[in-house]
Amino acid sequence: MTHTGGCFCGQVRFTIDAEPVGSRMCWCRDCQRIASGSATVNVLFPEEAVHFQGDITTVEKVADSGNTVERGFCPKCGSQLYSKTVKPKGMPMRVRAGTLDDPELMAPQSIIWASSAPSWAMLDPDIPHHPKGPPAPPAGGAG
Repeated sequence: MTHTGGCFCGQVRFTIDAEPVGSRMCWCRDCQRIASGSATVNVLFPEEAVHFQGDITTVEKVADSGNTVERGFCPKCGSQLYSKTVKPKGMPMRVRAGTLDDPELMAPQSIIWASSAPSWAMLDPDIPHHPKGPPAPPAGGAG
């Protein structure tokens, strides 16, 4: 099945030729800033399955995890589209759930960086919470 999505103004569209490998909410301070005070909600896909059409601006930054992360957004409307870890390689791309044409595709399965969430944050008690980043993948796994 192919999944589709795009930015607020429609300048960027994307297709994804794979099923999600997971989903999560992230409360790290970087995500709070780009989400204007909330967590980001991300659906994870193999990077090679995500194909963008349109102009995308990127920002690269070392995250609290120590990983170098690239974030992509529409330069026209500012919609955050994705983040991906560029160092180390091999982790799934995190597509912002709100940019998917079907935001019901996969509900968050966990909350990461929960220790950074403000006291007023609504943290779903029915899904796992991780104080920092996600657990390390099994030995030999791609994350």
